Amino acid sequence: MADHIRVEVVYARPDEQRLVALTLPAGSTAAAAIVQSGLLAAFPEIDLARNGIGIFSKIVKPDTVLRDRDRVEIYRALTADPKEVRRQRVADDRSSKKK
Repeated sequence: MADHIRVEVVYARPDEQRLVALTLPAGSTAAAAIVQSGLLAAFPEIDLARNGIGIFSKIVKPDTVLRDRDRVEIYRALTADPKEVRRQRVADDRSSKKK
């Protein structure tokens, strides 16, 4: 087993995206990668107690041990409930068809 792993940490807002490539000791966690990436300082709105994190679109806990070439993703809070948006779209479609 290698003594170091290469990972990426990503965060995106509508106006800016950031990807940070890191080399970390083997056995590092997702939380450690996020701290090392500097993204917490660059984006003060990130709150790991509220923001979800994942590896390649799969939700994980901060203490998840990383593997070589993992991509740690920091997710933003939803601005709208997807179910409510769909309900509203269906209601709008129905009302436009009745006219």
